[in-house]
Amino acid sequence: MNKLGVVLGACGIHVCIGSVYAWSVLTNPIAQLTGWDLSSITFTFSIAILFLGLSAGFLGNRVQCWGPQLSAMFSAGFFVIGLLGSSVAMHFESIWLLYLFYGVIGGIGLGIGYISPVATLLKWFPNNRGFAGGCAVMSFGFSALIAGPLMSWLVVQVGVENTFVIMAVIYFIIMRLSALGLHNPPAEVASETLKVINDSKPKYLNIDTNAAMKTPDFWILWTIFFINISCGIALLSIASPLAENVGMTPYEAAGMVGMIGLLNGGGRIFCASASDYLGRPNTYIAFFLIEIIAFWILSFTSNPYLFQSIIFVIVVCYGGGFSCMPAYISDIFGTKWLSAIHGRILTAWGVAGIVGPMTITLLYEKFGTHVISLRIFTLLFIISLGLAIKLKIRNEK
Repeated sequence: MNKLGVVLGACGIHVCIGSVYAWSVLTNPIAQLTGWDLSSITFTFSIAILFLGLSAGFLGNRVQCWGPQLSAMFSAGFFVIGLLGSSVAMHFESIWLLYLFYGVIGGIGLGIGYISPVATLLKWFPNNRGFAGGCAVMSFGFSALIAGPLMSWLVVQVGVENTFVIMAVIYFIIMRLSALGLHNPPAEVASETLKVINDSKPKYLNIDTNAAMKTPDFWILWTIFFINISCGIALLSIASPLAENVGMTPYEAAGMVGMIGLLNGGGRIFCASASDYLGRPNTYIAFFLIEIIAFWILSFTSNPYLFQSIIFVIVVCYGGGFSCMPAYISDIFGTKWLSAIHGRILTAWGVAGIVGPMTITLLYEKFGTHVISLRIFTLLFIISLGLAIKLKIRNEK
């Protein structure tokens, strides 16, 4: 029952904060209410992701000290204040208040809430660390499938301003109850975890965060994470118009986007579980081999069925890159400082959330086509493949 409570608690936190992926549902209603342009409203999402990464990176050591329950409550506090403040921003029609509350304050809640449940789960499931991390991160990916329709319905029923208030109340209740299930394992489980970790002989067993950041392995992990997210999130930001360019109708493109949300979540638990058997090094090498081929074909295909199939494959690898990372970190650095080290790695997400979409937009404005971007992304994945192979060699026993 303890393990089940921890799993449910971790999933509950992530299904709430993962609603950030449904932000696009609110962009048009906010624009209609305020008259702001869509790019300004969309930038709120980029700020939230940036502060997710920054808060995870710079508060990781604090989260480690607070423990999972207190960290979950801090996450709930920041996230809910961000939503309530967003309602105030709608009332006064202030884009700067929206940036402050949803982007900065809400983003801090996202970062704190992301790392602690994952680290806690890995300590409870030492023999299935990929699966454990995948459970929580899967919930983050699936969240938009729940939050999107709910927010759309609320906007019609009560308006944008009240939607933020209602979502704040719902998420606070869920996150408060979820926090009750999060706790570190008892002494006997902790001892088993330590034995499993020691037997796997991590290269840098239990070194602290600052020491970890001085190792080449940390920066290789950071770089491959950054490339995977930058390319993936850039592609997701233009998936619908790209689909229409190859002959899909707007309705078909919208259906494809919905399937992307499903595969983003499902791919996380599938890939993370598979990594327990394939090994994290081999799993990442497979991701990058697949993405090299997929992005290259995507750059010249005009067949809507092939296009859609490739997008789905890329999304699975994109989600898998998220879910396998915590376990890979524990393979190399152990679990003692996992939350803090994972937080520093997540700064790559914050940077990628701005760099990826901005790069693909600027290249499109300059060349009038997305082909250049897709081929540049192919080259970046070749670099990632080389780094993944290098990391595997460095950590072979």
